[in-house]
Amino acid sequence: MISYLEFEKPVAALEARIAELKAASGGGEVDISAELKRLEAKSADLLASTYAALTPWQKTQVARHPMRPHFTDYVELMFDEFVPLGGDRLFGEDEAILGGFATFRGRKIMLIGHEKGNDTQSRIKHNFGMGKPEGYRKAIRLMEMAGRFGLPVVTLVDTSGAFPGVEAEERGQAEAIARSTEACLALPTPMVATIVGEGGSGGAVALASAERVLMLEHAIYSVISPEGCASILWRTAEKAPQAAEAMKVTAQDLAELGVIDRIVKEPVGGAHRDPAAAARALGDALADELDSLSGKTAKQLRRLREDHFLGVGDRRRTRGKRRT
Repeated sequence: MISYLEFEKPVAALEARIAELKAASGGGEVDISAELKRLEAKSADLLASTYAALTPWQKTQVARHPMRPHFTDYVELMFDEFVPLGGDRLFGEDEAILGGFATFRGRKIMLIGHEKGNDTQSRIKHNFGMGKPEGYRKAIRLMEMAGRFGLPVVTLVDTSGAFPGVEAEERGQAEAIARSTEACLALPTPMVATIVGEGGSGGAVALASAERVLMLEHAIYSVISPEGCASILWRTAEKAPQAAEAMKVTAQDLAELGVIDRIVKEPVGGAHRDPAAAARALGDALADELDSLSGKTAKQLRRLREDHFLGVGDRRRTRGKRRT
């Protein structure tokens, strides 16, 4: 069952009508195939036109869709021989940030990412993808291990932000995020980061300070949530749609500003409608980027990261960025 967003109600009504006709036609004498075909074409056209004109706030809703694929879904669809590694060797295990060795299209890599969960129980287990200090320190440990073994690092970012609880602050949340960002920038091997859903604040940057930063077509990436921004500026979260527009949170805006390098197209209707197709498109983009970085020295890779982040906002330096 597809969970429809508010702006998808016209599509939902058409698809419900199609489902009713299919159920009513089972074994019937009346041929309604022509009507079904017409309605299916109309529904497909409506879905395509709706998603071609999404506002930043609507893209925010898509990025947060409860059925959108997360880290564990991509592990199953894209990677082989995933060997999860746990613990930061300092405090404990954080289920919001997962990682380990993986094989990607014949290539050994280190895979790290946020996991939000897909139902109430798993969301609680994974703390809704909000990493704690031990999660970021685990990521640092895995990146350092990748550097020692000469493995490329691939990260899948999907978090509304790092966990803001008192216990996280007591264990050094800000320091852990800063150290994780530093580990990304200092990595001697290739690193490709992808914003697959939400990229929120330092909790996202700590796993996305790579020489190649990708975003799925309907993902968002920002320093604060639209609701948080609206609450600060207008004292009400009801202004979130206006905040999303002003903040330039979409992949299209961020590619123009040079914050990201590449947009990965999603299936029509979003990644949640066809996770396998979304995974194939992302896999192709990752393979292309890893191939382009293969053979570069540690010095060259660090210089690419320096150029990337110093070039943010300078359109003269970002005109050559690649798109898909």
